[in-house]
Amino acid sequence: MVLSVVVTASEAHAAIEAVVRIESARLIAGLARYTGDVGLAEELAQDAVVAALEQWPESGVPRNAGAWLMTVAKRRAVDLFRRNRELNRKYAQIGRSLEAEGASVTPDFDRALSDHIDDDMLRLMFTACHPVLAVPARTALTLRLLGGLTTAEIARAYLVPEPTIAQRIVRAKKALTRARVPFEVPEAQERPARLASVLEVIYLIFNEGYSATAGDDWMRPALCEEALRLSRILAQLMSDEPEVHGLTALLEIQASRIRARTGPSGEPILLLDQDRHRWDRLLINRGLAALARAEQLGGGRGPYALQAAIAACHARAFRPEETDWERIAGLYAVLVRVMPSPVIELNRAVAVSMAFGPEAGLGLVDALAAEPSLQGYHLLPSVRGDLLMKLGRPGEARAEFERAAALTRNQRERDLSAERAREAAAAAADG
Repeated sequence: MVLSVVVTASEAHAAIEAVVRIESARLIAGLARYTGDVGLAEELAQDAVVAALEQWPESGVPRNAGAWLMTVAKRRAVDLFRRNRELNRKYAQIGRSLEAEGASVTPDFDRALSDHIDDDMLRLMFTACHPVLAVPARTALTLRLLGGLTTAEIARAYLVPEPTIAQRIVRAKKALTRARVPFEVPEAQERPARLASVLEVIYLIFNEGYSATAGDDWMRPALCEEALRLSRILAQLMSDEPEVHGLTALLEIQASRIRARTGPSGEPILLLDQDRHRWDRLLINRGLAALARAEQLGGGRGPYALQAAIAACHARAFRPEETDWERIAGLYAVLVRVMPSPVIELNRAVAVSMAFGPEAGLGLVDALAAEPSLQGYHLLPSVRGDLLMKLGRPGEARAEFERAAALTRNQRERDLSAERAREAAAAAADG
């Protein structure tokens, strides 16, 4: 017998919204396993939501609302395949599966969500993050299918027009179909490269939320929350993969600072100026535990675990002056060998300056001045300006901060750099 609660139309809509946010990824993942088509799975899920909007205000919200949606969507799949005679084989397969689970008028909803749910979620992650898709398409599709965000929400998060995101998602689904990407976890020999793609997408989503590349806000916490949620799910599904735990550790520790990174008006607060009492100790402890797990699995020298180890050095310091900058500089030296990048080199220069003095750091920064990939990177002149200020050269620092302000597309960072330029100008005038 199906137990339900009779509610008003507005309450039903609120319940549907909550259920969809929670159950969306599992619903799509389960349907994709049945149909073998991610795009079709999402359409069927949407059909089930429409049915809920029509029926729940009168019949009440089922106790297991997610299972109700799954069963309705499977029935729609059966109807669809029945109409399409070219897919009779799939229709028969889905029909048998549905009968086995109980296709009576009042099915056992508690059994409607299959035991394959973890496998389905993992398959959906690998499918949405498949390397056949460009990175922007992977991120949009992942947020849509696994994050449960609407197209409008994704567009707002990335500050692009909604039709652009919609086109990316549609094209991504078509690309997966054209490439005949199977809805499956890749074989062992393919897994490292494919897993790297999944981790990269989650990492990029978090970074965009943590330090927005454009717009009026320095952070977009909703993106950080979605990335952290996806990382936690992946850590549960692939508990023996050290870099999965390394990424989770990094995101947990970074997320612990979110409340302290902005002031009352949304202005940025840099790391050394943050009130560390506002750092979330629960997230820090979760991050340290995940880092320990990565190291226990032998992944302490993976790129995400190394970044997590650097973040842990900050997290363990209750006061800025307690930070072990020499260890951080050493970890960056290892990281740049594991994952060569001018941006990592720039971060290493900052750590070296904190450990061994601004002159040592400035030498490393100046060595990066001709790096083509950093010519439009606003943090290069920003870091150089900071080091010049510490060396008592405010006139030169002012020019660097002004250049940083001109390069960034984020209004908060532009304001910060402009303010630092004014401070440098004032110091130069006083000197």
